[in-house]
Amino acid sequence: MPDLNGQDDVASASRVVLVVDDSRLARMVMGNALGRLRPDWAVRQAGNADEALDAMGAERIDIAFIDFNMPGTDGLALAAELRKRWPDMPIAVISANVQDDIIARARALDASFVPKPLTDESLGAFLSGAALRLRRVPR
Repeated sequence: MPDLNGQDDVASASRVVLVVDDSRLARMVMGNALGRLRPDWAVRQAGNADEALDAMGAERIDIAFIDFNMPGTDGLALAAELRKRWPDMPIAVISANVQDDIIARARALDASFVPKPLTDESLGAFLSGAALRLRRVPR
């Protein structure tokens, strides 16, 4: 049954979201937005691909938001690695660099593309789709 936010019990079940961005400020902004949109979900942060993979090994992560433009391993390469290891995980590649090639490469990895600056509406739309996708995946 939907709650006051239009979310049903299954879709709003506690989840763990990983935010990967080399900008500490961007991670904080996204963490705050996720806290407003899904207050019952936990948010973890990583500053690069290596930290993200360490976080993935330390606990179950349900959803990943990955910045495209990071030093070292870029967001698409990290998304490809996550997709290989966790094929059902909802992944969003986020970037202010809105180019058809980047969007197409994200979609080829079965990842969504969410443009920066992030809005509650764009995050909410992705999270709703992610929650539905996770309903089909046993925990």
